[in-house]
Order: sequence, then C-alpha cells, then structure tokens
Amino acid sequence: MSAAAGRDRPSGTTARTMAQAKVNLFLRVLAREADGYHQLETLFCRLELGDDVTVRVGTRGRSLDCTGDALQLEGLGPVERNLAWRAAVRYAEVTGWPNDWDIEIAKRIPVGGGLGGGSADAGAVLRCLNRLAPSPLSDAELVALAAPLGADVPFLTTGDPLALGWGRGERLLALPPLPSRAVTLVCFPFGVPTPDAYRWLDGSKTVAPREASRLSIDALTTWGGVARLAHNDFEAVVAPRYPEIGRALDALRTGSARDRDHSADAITLLAGSGATVFAVSSAPAEAMIVPHGTSVRFVHTRTASRVVAVEVSD
Repeated sequence: MSAAAGRDRPSGTTARTMAQAKVNLFLRVLAREADGYHQLETLFCRLELGDDVTVRVGTRGRSLDCTGDALQLEGLGPVERNLAWRAAVRYAEVTGWPNDWDIEIAKRIPVGGGLGGGSADAGAVLRCLNRLAPSPLSDAELVALAAPLGADVPFLTTGDPLALGWGRGERLLALPPLPSRAVTLVCFPFGVPTPDAYRWLDGSKTVAPREASRLSIDALTTWGGVARLAHNDFEAVVAPRYPEIGRALDALRTGSARDRDHSADAITLLAGSGATVFAVSSAPAEAMIVPHGTSVRFVHTRTASRVVAVEVSD
C-alpha cells in the first residue's frame, strides 16, 4: 500500500484512545462461498462502552499487557493470537514501520460475548499506529489493511459510529448516527464459539440461506425504521443450544412489549454469535429475574454518537 500523500508524522511517541464495543442492529448471514466463508449483511453500531488502549513506539522490543477482572480476561489466550497484537504485526509488515511497540489494554468489554472487544482493540491499535506513523495510510488503505483480521475489524478501524456492512465486513457505508439510546447488556460467563455458530447455521434445516436485501437508506435514519429490520440469523441456532440465552431474549422482549410507549422501536437481539444479549431502548431495561444457578451480570451503556479520537503525546 502506498502512504497517504501530504501527511506529516505527528509529534509524540504515545497514542491513546478508547476501543468502543459494537452491536449488530441486524445481522444476516448470506450463502456460504466455495472457500468456506460466508458473506454478511449487517448494520454496525458502536457503543459508549470500551477498552482503554495505549500504544507506544520507539520501545525496545514488543509487548502487550492486558488488565481487567478475571471474567473479562478469561479466554484471551496467547499473545500471538490476540487481535490487537496481530493488528500491530500486520501494520508493521505492510508499512515497514514500526519495529517495536508497547501495547497496553484496560479491558472493560466482556471477552467472547459478540460485542467485538478483540476487534475493537485491533482497530484502536491500527488507528493509534497510523497517527504515530511517519507516513500514515489513508482511511481507505487502513480499512483495507484491517480486513484480513476479521469481519468486525474494518468497521472498528473507521471513525464512524454507524455503518452498513457487506461481504466479509470490508464493504462499508457510513451512516449518520442515530440519537443516543440506552443499551442494557446481559453478559454470561461463557461465549459462543463463532465457528460453531456458523457450522450450526450451515447444518440447520430451518434457516434457509439468504440473498442480499434491497435496503432503503431512509429506513435506517430512525430507530423505528431500524427496529422493523432488527434480526440476527444466529439466534435460531444459538438460543436452542443455550437455554439461558433464550430466556434472556424472551424476558427482555416481554418487558419491552409491556412498555407500550417504547415497544415499537425497542430492539432486543443476540450480540453477534453470542453469548451476550442486548436491549436498545429509550431507557435502561429493567433487571430481569435470572433463573437460579445462572450467573450473569448486567452492563448499562449507550449507543455512541461519535467515535473517541486518538490522542498523541510524548
């Protein structure tokens, strides 16, 4: 990739930002391709919830340090598999810079819950490195660099709070942010492996392969319009295998239906392939009655009206 012309390296060796989580306000899985991958059609929406990411260059060696409570850090795995680490490696391989770095991540996004935490960290690392780079990439080049890292990473590398995504997440259409809404996250102490979710979908006799939709952009300018399109194809195969998820979806939807003033534009969906369940409404969803023996935690946040900028310092 060529460097973006006419840009100079900012002063400083440290960049900081917030890696904001995302939800998919609709998620349709299209037909499986010959190489085994699926095309997607989705509406990405960033949240105010995020991890704090700091990137330093000019260090001796390469390091990654993650902090957070035990539940959030469970399942992070070895550093070589961490998406933030892989993002830094890819940036260095493509651009030839930097040789060394130090990445610090303070985790707040639940790990493995379908909220794009690892992808958000990767996108934040790419944005930070690009701000510090002697020859920064253009926005389009940075998104193209992010694409092989995963379907959520290109969107979470942009500066857009809301966007339509197609293909493997690399085709994006930025949209004006919707008015900020309350979001309640029901977080389980387990995740749903994404490869398993796709395999269940491929083997399902009740979920037929989809074709791309003809979407009206006007329908995506209001919460009511988005609510009419809200759907997640993974729910049909994930909820039957995880009864806790099905109960959470039912409880939140029942609560929204009782609230006549807001039920028309309330959204309750599985986040990604799970396991987190989220509800978007004009006010935080009431705490549900959780069945005995089910360990969950509730996180309250909001949809984001902006993407937190990268700050650079010495």
